[in-house]
Amino acid sequence: MASPLEQFLVRAEALLQRVEAILPQAPREPDWKLGHAYRWRKRNGGGASYLQAVAHVSNIALDDLHNIAPQKAQIEQNTRQFVRGRPANNVLLTGARGTGKSSLIKACLNQFAVDGLRLIEVDKADLAELPDIVDLVAGRPERFVIFCDDLSFEEGESGYKALKVALDGSVAAQSDNVLIYATSNRRHLMPERMSDNASYQHDEDGDLHPGETVEEKISLSERFGLWLSFYPFKQDDYLDIVAHWLGSFGCDAAQIAAARADALRWALQRGSRSGRVAWQFAKDHAGKLPEGAP
Repeated sequence: MASPLEQFLVRAEALLQRVEAILPQAPREPDWKLGHAYRWRKRNGGGASYLQAVAHVSNIALDDLHNIAPQKAQIEQNTRQFVRGRPANNVLLTGARGTGKSSLIKACLNQFAVDGLRLIEVDKADLAELPDIVDLVAGRPERFVIFCDDLSFEEGESGYKALKVALDGSVAAQSDNVLIYATSNRRHLMPERMSDNASYQHDEDGDLHPGETVEEKISLSERFGLWLSFYPFKQDDYLDIVAHWLGSFGCDAAQIAAARADALRWALQRGSRSGRVAWQFAKDHAGKLPEGAP
């Protein structure tokens, strides 16, 4: 029969195991040979977050993105500097929906993966864990872009402050092998209200002093060193993108020309002439062609 001391030790060990199960655990390092892109994931029911390798990465290339040449040149140059170990900036891509913001970041990954670029996609809800992600990859030889897609915040969201600190607000220096690339449909990432203007003040000379509320709302965007703005496409730009994607599906010049009217009707129905709409039309149109036609 076990002594009281032995019984106590068994019970203490069982208690410690239960406590360890509910305490936050350090993220496990993934197998970096599994791919070039990863997602930051939380385990169901709690437990340590982890990096999940993306099995099927979008194969979009920089050459597939038309009519955004200035934006493409700037982010390509910034990313090239980064993978070569040169100084480079965090990037905020803002503007019209469907104009290639997210696709441009994915294309950069495909362009520079051979040079050691890796991408980690992080949901807005998980931005509070950015320090853990940075610590996890800080000692790696690869260069990591943390990708935050369709970013925007409402009042009081914790991810806002976490991202702000991660950009350049922490006492710790930024890791030189990590950049943050984010996309958003609005430039200042937080909603602007008429009530914000109540804190503006005028002095006797007529100078305008923005209040602290407005300063707070624009301060996050200003922490990105490079801003890229995207605008709705003109009709000819939209048709050019349609032609590119139809050609990628094997359509010849005659078939592409014949699809012009349908492409315009498709855009009219959706109220947008974006690159995304062009891609969706091309898939629909090419898929409906008779077998062997493209």
